[in-house]
Amino acid sequence: MRKALTALLLAALLPASAHAWWNNDWSERTRITLNTSAQGQETKETASGVAVAVRLHSGNFDFAAAKDDGSDLRVLAGDDKTPLKFSIERFDGLNELAVLWVQVPSVLPGSDKNSFYVYGGNPKAPAESADASGFDAATVIALHFSDKPAGADQLGAVKPQSPLSIEPNGLLAASARLGGEAIVYPLSDKPVVDAGNQLTVSLWVKLDDVQRATLLNWGGLTLSLNGGKLTVRADRADAAGGEVAPGRWTQVALRLGLGKATLFVDGVQTAQADMATPALGSSLRLGEGARGLMDEVQIAATLRSADWIAVAAGTQGAQGKLVSSVRESKDSAGGEGESHGYMGILVKNLTVDAWVVIIILAIMFAIAAWVMVAKGILVNRVAKANRSFVLRFREASDELLHLEQHAPHPHSPIYRLYQAGVRELAKRKVGEAGAKPLSGASLDAVKASVDADYVRENAQLNSGMVLLTIAISGGPFLGLLGTVVGVMITFAAIAAAGDVNVNAIAPGIAAALLATVAGLGVAIPALFGYNYLAAQIKNATSDMQIFIDEFITRVAELYGAH
Repeated sequence: MRKALTALLLAALLPASAHAWWNNDWSERTRITLNTSAQGQETKETASGVAVAVRLHSGNFDFAAAKDDGSDLRVLAGDDKTPLKFSIERFDGLNELAVLWVQVPSVLPGSDKNSFYVYGGNPKAPAESADASGFDAATVIALHFSDKPAGADQLGAVKPQSPLSIEPNGLLAASARLGGEAIVYPLSDKPVVDAGNQLTVSLWVKLDDVQRATLLNWGGLTLSLNGGKLTVRADRADAAGGEVAPGRWTQVALRLGLGKATLFVDGVQTAQADMATPALGSSLRLGEGARGLMDEVQIAATLRSADWIAVAAGTQGAQGKLVSSVRESKDSAGGEGESHGYMGILVKNLTVDAWVVIIILAIMFAIAAWVMVAKGILVNRVAKANRSFVLRFREASDELLHLEQHAPHPHSPIYRLYQAGVRELAKRKVGEAGAKPLSGASLDAVKASVDADYVRENAQLNSGMVLLTIAISGGPFLGLLGTVVGVMITFAAIAAAGDVNVNAIAPGIAAALLATVAGLGVAIPALFGYNYLAAQIKNATSDMQIFIDEFITRVAELYGAH
């Protein structure tokens, strides 16, 4: 039913080109697009080797088709040929949530064509090694605070000196909960980054109080908050700039090297000062004096560009406009370069409850269509037969009681009313030799019998019309129900995934609205059909009422008492 409905809807819409399918053994894919134009998050230079955080959820990925542990996932570049390095931080098939880190070779500035594909849906795919390939070689530390380490860092197998308090649903997946005490990571005896070398630090915080807290302390380097302002101190030099608001996820970043220190807040440069890289110790301290959440602590032994930091902030943050995602399948996107329309995306993103509503509406539409066709044929046949019989009736004179002996009119309700009247007259032997003229009471009795048949004929003409009224009134409400429930499920999935940008919400919301479209698609034709049929039935009933009066008048004139 689902594939048939998809094909029906696709045939009615303009096609959009789809990229060739990488491997037919994989049944599903999600296209991820990084929009660095003015409509997304604008950058000015190419950012190379960016670790892009990809959120997968029920709105952009078919978890039912993938392996339970996500080991069949593969990531391909925009040419759909070149494999990209990636790692999985979280894959929860039960709750339909996943987070991947994809190493994107380059992100072009001012473009909405930066894209790559995440493939899934191959139960026979061999598992690939779970390494830290989502990050480039310059990344020396990457802490996700998740159940499984997925960082290209020297801390991948190192635990903090004290137990971590974990918030299961943080920025991307799990986050560290800060209670005022420092989270201490012991490093090797040799500093990770020697004095005077280049260094880039980025991390995300969501703090209850931003007045005073030490976010990072590493030997002679301190990154802290003072009165809500971001501050960096290296030995005796310091610099400050950039406000951090309480109660919201904020990315703070530091670029240190070549005698300069640059601070960033949410990917935007906020301060710069002369500062040398200090000697870094063998102990990394995080979140001392801070209360709230911390996530994605990443340190690289290189100077990241401002655009690199902006792209990282745009892909990791929940509010960014940089990332959009669209779920595709071979049925809708075309495994060998076939075309698909936008409706295919909507159908693909329909939730189970929306499918239930649409199937019910499809049944209602089939019933309404059957009633309209059957009743339309009936009323047209009735109108034609009535006109033919009434013409014969009005031309008859002394043969008024014997019209049924000529060509019958089985499709004419007026003919059946005539037969009912003739039967009543036959009981009173009207027209036979020696028959008494009809009294007023007898005429009333004949009319009452014909009126009874009129009621039955009218009920027969109106039978099934109630099904059209149900379609007219119930169709939009059923569609609205499917839309409301679908929107609720979409928002719940987005809230659980932490991905609330418009590109993540749009497919699910648009798909949910498809239920309302289906409801209107049932109600509107039913409304037009009902009005047409009601008008035809009204004309037929009016003709029957006129005939009854005309018949009784003719009978009274020919056979009544004078």
